[in-house]
Amino acid sequence: MYMTLHKPMLLSLCIALAACQSGAGVDSDKQPAPNLSIVDAAPLEAVSAQLISDADLWPDASQLIVRPDSRGLQILDAKGAVISDFKGRFEGLDHRVGAQGMLIATLDRKRQQAVLLGLDRQHRWSQPLYIPRTGFAIEGLCLFRDAARNSFLFLVGEEGIGEQWLVAANMRPLATPQRVRGLSLPPESGYCQVNDQTGELIVNEEGVGLWRYAADAEAPLVRGPVDMVQPFGGIAEATAGMALVPGGLLALDPEAGALHLYGRDADSWRSHSVLPLEGFDEPEQISARLTEGGLELLLTDERGAHTARLDWQPPSPTVTAVIPMLPAQAQTDPVPHLGDAADDPAIWVNAQDPGRSRVLGTDKKGGLGVYDLTGKQLQYLPVGRLNNVDVRTGFVLGGKQVDLAVASNRDHNSLHLFAIDPTSGQLSDIGQIATPISEIYGLCMFKDRQGAIHAIANDKDGTFLQYRLEGSSGSPRGELVRQFTVASQPEGCVADDRTQRLFVGEEDEAVWTLDARGDAPAKLERVIGVGGPLHDDVEGLALYQGAKADYLVISSQGNDSYLVLDAAAPYAVRGAFRVGLNAERGIDGASETDGLEVTSANLGGIWSRGVLVVQDGRKRMPEGAQNYKYLPWAAVADALGLD
Repeated sequence: MYMTLHKPMLLSLCIALAACQSGAGVDSDKQPAPNLSIVDAAPLEAVSAQLISDADLWPDASQLIVRPDSRGLQILDAKGAVISDFKGRFEGLDHRVGAQGMLIATLDRKRQQAVLLGLDRQHRWSQPLYIPRTGFAIEGLCLFRDAARNSFLFLVGEEGIGEQWLVAANMRPLATPQRVRGLSLPPESGYCQVNDQTGELIVNEEGVGLWRYAADAEAPLVRGPVDMVQPFGGIAEATAGMALVPGGLLALDPEAGALHLYGRDADSWRSHSVLPLEGFDEPEQISARLTEGGLELLLTDERGAHTARLDWQPPSPTVTAVIPMLPAQAQTDPVPHLGDAADDPAIWVNAQDPGRSRVLGTDKKGGLGVYDLTGKQLQYLPVGRLNNVDVRTGFVLGGKQVDLAVASNRDHNSLHLFAIDPTSGQLSDIGQIATPISEIYGLCMFKDRQGAIHAIANDKDGTFLQYRLEGSSGSPRGELVRQFTVASQPEGCVADDRTQRLFVGEEDEAVWTLDARGDAPAKLERVIGVGGPLHDDVEGLALYQGAKADYLVISSQGNDSYLVLDAAAPYAVRGAFRVGLNAERGIDGASETDGLEVTSANLGGIWSRGVLVVQDGRKRMPEGAQNYKYLPWAAVADALGLD
């Protein structure tokens, strides 16, 4: 049965708790309302207008306007003279300025398609980059430039439909735009703006209020309120156009003839004041530029664009450290199953021909995939719900030496073993070893100094069981040699065969270390706790064992990053990074990562210093089943200054 939620009911359900936390209430400090003054005697003839965002980068350009006729786009200097134009019939407008030039997004009215235009410093226009025609009427658009200088275009459509497109890299339009993801947006939306520094997308819902989303391509599609229409917030009637400046947000209520000012307060917005707009004919668009004396504004209504000044200085925004964004260099074919399916990778190094090494990736809805170094799937073994996988070399199976992969099989709560042909890398199923675990989850392997291979599996209740594996009879067997526990749910673990240490992750608490040997006491020592640079859930753990130093790599799932520590006490934090999209190769980034693996082996080419493989929890460009992303370790080492 389906129930229709009417607006008052929807507001009470969605906002009752959120609105009181959104910080959208008026400041308690009694401050005089800022003064708004109109500068021009007559408005500019324009259907859309923006102030050039960074006058320092382009000092001869002041305004960007869309004329209501075939004169199209025009760039004006401070005196209103046209310094460059692009003929056509357009509506809607957004832009970004860089040292190389300007990117302009608008809607071609004749073709009913969004289009991106580039303009260099010599005022030469690029060929128009048309976004493929959407299945909905475009009501609004806005640009976003991320920390890696990739530029995206958001399209806001009818009935709550939207899309995000990758359109440029380093301020240069792509040859072909790439659809990043579809968006479920509020109905009755037609305006949006993005704060590049905070990665925040603001979208209006005309009769309801203003919403904010994370703009990053890898972010989840989760919204929060900025301010709501009365009685749930401070907006009198409706919402329309908005403008963002450092530390401030300006939003129009055209039906009430009001301008709302919001200041940034930590990670939310707080209403500063509401100004009446007298003498305007329902202004729906606004552009703002910070000056020494306050803000310079362009307010566009039915009569055109009006220049105004506002003596308000928004609060200085908090500067946060930027985590380096490293572009993925390869990705695997998708796993066969949709939803949360891919989980944990392992890397098998071909000792005879490193370029033919393999990546193993679990599909926790059906089996195990085997991929080459380009990401092409070579094998898929549909053996059941495998969660974690690891590999070790030199396992004796019936008098023959093979390499060994072991995975945790959630269908049977067993250890599932696979032989790897040392020459070809071909995997074959060699059986399972039962465990008493009621809900098997994570798994890793360890090879002791006597050459015995161990599998260490955990249960969601915190129990770890360590098995010594043996296969001389031709069938694998496991002897339980040790059991220990952590206080809450674990998953990831990794063993250092060189130092005989084991690292285990307790998802909401910490990473611990202990002696990996099966006959040693299981004394847990804290490596790093959740909080600070490590955000729960703690997921994948991996060891990079270099010639000069060893590093522990942790999937910090809560903030879509990867933390690198020294793998020896006192486990100093060496830095964090994210895996971002690669515009040139058309590969999306990685987020919400579960498992990861790394090797220091020279696999040739860009993998000469090793490769890091991470699971991607949100597949974009295009959207689809999850997969695994590859990153050269050299990129990590260079970004974090590692040995």
